[in-house]
Amino acid sequence: MFFLRELERTITLHPSFFGPRTKEFLTTRLLEDVEGTCTGQYYIICVLDQVKLSEGRVVPGSGVAEYTIQYRAVVWRPFKGETVDAIVTSVNQMGVFADVGPLPVFVSNHLIPPDIKWDPNATPPQYTDNKDQVIEKGTHLRLKLIGTRSDVGSMFAIGSVKEDFLGSAQDLSALPFPY
Repeated sequence: MFFLRELERTITLHPSFFGPRTKEFLTTRLLEDVEGTCTGQYYIICVLDQVKLSEGRVVPGSGVAEYTIQYRAVVWRPFKGETVDAIVTSVNQMGVFADVGPLPVFVSNHLIPPDIKWDPNATPPQYTDNKDQVIEKGTHLRLKLIGTRSDVGSMFAIGSVKEDFLGSAQDLSALPFPY
């Protein structure tokens, strides 16, 4: 789920960057440092604007200045039970690996419907029901997050396609709303 959060970041600036364009440099540095990163609890998608920029404080002994920037950002935090769209990156007999934006998700073969079976003879490797449902690399999936795991700078999730209205994009085209 997406949220708008007010966050804070401390940036150090070398004396060679002091001057009339200091504020522009700090803004650029903020965008480079935080956009697209994971805190372990959420992903920072986009920095919207700066709320407050503190006065620079010179660090004794080094000459660099520290600035504290308060900013607003759009963040994404995946929740257990959330339904998301993913793109399959890898398929093997144990299950399917997919990416939901920056979040890697694993769908075990136990969480794939029983009529969709692993086909060891297929090239590329795939799960199929020998009709119209095929899950292979590059397939768009709608899946439900069963659980998430957080580390210091990354997240990982387990998903399922074993419920109604979940599965490959071919099945999703029959839904009453645009995909």
